[in-house]
Amino acid sequence: MKTRLSLLSAVAAGAVTSLSAATGDVVMDGTVDAAYGAPLSIQNVQTQFGDSNLGQIGFANGSELDVAYGFIDEKGGYLRLFFAGNLESNFNKLEVFIDYKDGGQNTLRGDNPDVDFNGLNRMGAQGKAPGLTFDEGFFADFYVTTTCGGDPFSTFANTAQILTDGGGAGEYIGSGSAGPRGVLNGSNGTLIAYNNSNIRGVTGGTEAASGEGVTTGIEIALPLSLIADWGGGDLKVCVFINGGGHDFVSNQVLGGAGGGTGNLGEPRLVNFQAIFGDQFFVVPGLGGATCVGDLNDDSFVDAADLGILLGSWGSCPGCAADLNDDGFVDAADLGILLGAWGPCQ
Repeated sequence: MKTRLSLLSAVAAGAVTSLSAATGDVVMDGTVDAAYGAPLSIQNVQTQFGDSNLGQIGFANGSELDVAYGFIDEKGGYLRLFFAGNLESNFNKLEVFIDYKDGGQNTLRGDNPDVDFNGLNRMGAQGKAPGLTFDEGFFADFYVTTTCGGDPFSTFANTAQILTDGGGAGEYIGSGSAGPRGVLNGSNGTLIAYNNSNIRGVTGGTEAASGEGVTTGIEIALPLSLIADWGGGDLKVCVFINGGGHDFVSNQVLGGAGGGTGNLGEPRLVNFQAIFGDQFFVVPGLGGATCVGDLNDDSFVDAADLGILLGSWGSCPGCAADLNDDGFVDAADLGILLGAWGPCQ
């Protein structure tokens, strides 16, 4: 106990900057859990798709993307993604594209799988329209789209492969509702949870803003088996809000499109390369530097990892901070962490 008290004193003195745990099980309920760790992207522009102010777990009267989180859940076998914000209950679409391997499409083709009333191909090349174009270095390999609305409130989702030469498999995976009892349990194992109650984050407009601090939204658990040829490297994710017919791209993209940016409009004419910065974020894979004690997988053993260990102190069988696997997080684990302090080798 003296060891822990002395360390907590160090925290008070500023030696440890964070005690937020990044371990533990994820509850699929549309509320971000500590296991997601730090945000991977934060919105930087107001929404032109309406600022929801109802605070209802299901129905929302506006759409915004405030914060993105994500991590590889090896134990559960999922790529876990969390998009804090709201999706308006008028069947606006949340469009999620994942680049996880060589190949794929930098500009969407028009011969991809027919999912959600051919919505994916609605964004692709047709006639003189080039098709939605991602940032340089982003080649989409997999697609998830989800939407919500109706009375009673319902959620729906589709997934599809995006192959370099078109074709591939896609499917409607099912429906759900809101909150922990309304999780969409997809036919291919994908789980999607909604909580539309956010009234914080960005407001309505086109000016610079920050979505920081929002903790509710749309939570997706994508089975790693659906990306079975993933090699363990980093995954890039481009996510944006689109109109109900997959036909009008909003200014809500992560990474953000920047202050002064209005809705992007016709998806076949959208070129993210023409917008400053990257309109995607990166979920760390398993191929980077790793070492014992690096509890947040940032390739350093430092105060953040110490905070995670302290937050797990005591009986904790199976948790990441139990570095010697004896079922307890205690002084022995602390010694291991301090012995590995610094950058991973």
